[in-house]
Amino acid sequence: MKNTVIKATGSYLPDKVVFNEDLTQFPEDSRPRIAVKTGVLSRRIAPEEACTSDLAIEAGRACLKKADFPPEKLQGIVLSTSSPDRVQPPTATRTQAGLGAPQAFAFDMNSVCAGSTYGICMADALIRSGRFDNILFIAAEMYSKILNPNDFSTAPYFGDGAGAILFQAGDGDKGIMHSCLGSDGHLCEEVGVFGGGTMIPFKRLPHPNSVYLKMNGRAIKEFAMKRGPEIIVRLAGETGISLDDVDCFLCHQANINILKELSSTLNIPFEKFFVNLDRYGNTASASVIIAMDEAIECKMIREGSLVVTVAFGGGLNYGANLIRF
Repeated sequence: MKNTVIKATGSYLPDKVVFNEDLTQFPEDSRPRIAVKTGVLSRRIAPEEACTSDLAIEAGRACLKKADFPPEKLQGIVLSTSSPDRVQPPTATRTQAGLGAPQAFAFDMNSVCAGSTYGICMADALIRSGRFDNILFIAAEMYSKILNPNDFSTAPYFGDGAGAILFQAGDGDKGIMHSCLGSDGHLCEEVGVFGGGTMIPFKRLPHPNSVYLKMNGRAIKEFAMKRGPEIIVRLAGETGISLDDVDCFLCHQANINILKELSSTLNIPFEKFFVNLDRYGNTASASVIIAMDEAIECKMIREGSLVVTVAFGGGLNYGANLIRF
């Protein structure tokens, strides 16, 4: 059976940088709490006229350029987003057209901030089925369009961005070794955009702010601290690896304090955790893929590196992947 290898990665961040001190809609004495609470110092914000597929196209192009892979040969595009262009059609299809990939099927998936781990598992399954030789996975998010700019519990912590991975069928011991996924639907009300769907359609919105993201930060942190270590230990147990042998941990970039607690709980040196949330904030499902691209660029991930990805988010969903580069 063929395995699934990573041919190349790519990412795209909008040019506009917004620092904490630029968030003048909040009291001056509250802004230092953003860094203390989460470690976020700045974030990237897309232009007002842009949409999520624009970011996805740029990340996809960057990935394909690194791979020297023509888009005409793509067989499939899997797009993870929880901030789509529209309710329908899929954001993936506009992305497919923008990339110039007429032979590729294209569909969206939404596992919110855990979408990176779900997308890696999905691409792996498609290639292992034997029907496809390549899959482009893109995670793209534009939370600046779904946040209430005056809500201190959400607005300062998120940013816009996209990451991409070109997966190919391969041989040998490199590639996606294993994935573990999980969900706890009893906590589905703790974070989300609750207006605009069939449960609360636009004509019955109780308040204009119902179309903005709402988040119980305390509940999400508790969930992450319970499920994060749990899914990593499960991944290690199901594959027989020792966490000591892992070279790099790519975790969802939501909160520096969560990453430090994961490090402490699992007795993993913190220097094995790649961190870029200070520069980009929480880019939802794109965060792990952007981190992967940057970790490869800075040589934290090299040929032969053993890498664990882990993410958690709305649903509530969580997941982890084991990858040999």
